[in-house]
Amino acid sequence: MPTSAKKPRQKSGRLAGRTAAKPVAKKQASPTTSKPQTLRVPAKGPLTLKQARALVMGTSEPQHAVGAADAVRRRSSRAAAKAAVAPLPVPATPQTVETARRLLVLQQQDELKLRTNDYKATLTLLQRRGVKGLAEKEPPAKAETAAVSKRRGTRSLTALTVAPGPLRVFAEGDSWFDYPVPLFGGGVIPRLEERLGVPILNLAQAGDETRFMLGVKQRRLISRHLREGCPDGQPWDLMLFSGGGNDLVDEPLALWLRPFDATKSPKQLLNQSRFGTALAMVKAAYEDLIELRNQLSPSTHLAFHGYDFAIPDGRGVCHLGPWLKPAFDLHGYNLATSTAVVKEMLTQFAAMLTVLAKRPGVTFIKTQGILPPVKTSWHSELHPSKSGFNQVANQFHTQIKALFAGRVLP
Repeated sequence: MPTSAKKPRQKSGRLAGRTAAKPVAKKQASPTTSKPQTLRVPAKGPLTLKQARALVMGTSEPQHAVGAADAVRRRSSRAAAKAAVAPLPVPATPQTVETARRLLVLQQQDELKLRTNDYKATLTLLQRRGVKGLAEKEPPAKAETAAVSKRRGTRSLTALTVAPGPLRVFAEGDSWFDYPVPLFGGGVIPRLEERLGVPILNLAQAGDETRFMLGVKQRRLISRHLREGCPDGQPWDLMLFSGGGNDLVDEPLALWLRPFDATKSPKQLLNQSRFGTALAMVKAAYEDLIELRNQLSPSTHLAFHGYDFAIPDGRGVCHLGPWLKPAFDLHGYNLATSTAVVKEMLTQFAAMLTVLAKRPGVTFIKTQGILPPVKTSWHSELHPSKSGFNQVANQFHTQIKALFAGRVLP
């Protein structure tokens, strides 16, 4: 779901100098300006995900060669990204707007390359040294593997008969997967990584819609990742997908609503014909994703989710939004009724995904109703609070460890 554009991480600053006559009390650095903590990593043996990442990022002792190169490259890339999102001249012209747009596209492409390189380096370390907390096991016998495959609904034994090790996972989606990390800790993906103990290649972009994710450009990207598999050459075990929320909210939401009428139910207040058409477009995107998986990587399991019941109270984030309240205000709704209509919309969305999850190799992770229906459960109209995202990540973890026992932390 939508949120702010990604901002480059701020560089750490130095504390002001101290005079000998009057010592200055040491200030505690803020989370966004403090230097990364040096993490001591054992020279041998299994690693935690945090330790592997520290090696890759060059913030560990001893420093890994790959980590040093990656750290330098990332710093230079962040500087370029910062320049790419510099304020536009005033007044803006069509030429400067187009230049900024192209720079933003380049920034997004660079960010995806960085994520891919970091994922590959991290996975390589964990495969070589092992994941701390995961026992090494022999590949299951063919008969046992077939039974597991039947339970999971996969169409191929490829992903289940490869050598055991860290689960190979990548994700595509919106801001529920790609929420701001500074000061917030990100969305579902970074929290889920901590619980699984394995890295996730996150291709998600805040604000993305299914009609674009399964359009031309991004469909090609998804197809390439499914076709080529994990950077280690093996098929992906799991693809996480988060999409549909942005297709149904914001400006178009006004089209799905009927004028407020206290005598009508939430379902009656929806223009079902119009909303059904919008939901059908979202369903088409999911169906195409399933078909792409079937054609290009049939052993890759797909996992979807249905968000949770958002509260249209008008809160945005980072000067973006709100995405719900304006449309309800336009039609004269109060908060209680608009909240009930949002719940009806999301319930229909979940019902659609539940039907799709009956297909082989597809899981629908039920996330609706796990957050208490109060304002503090939400950081904005559409995005959970920190504790809310943690609860959603817990739900993902429970489902994934049931699907891939022994491949992720319990």
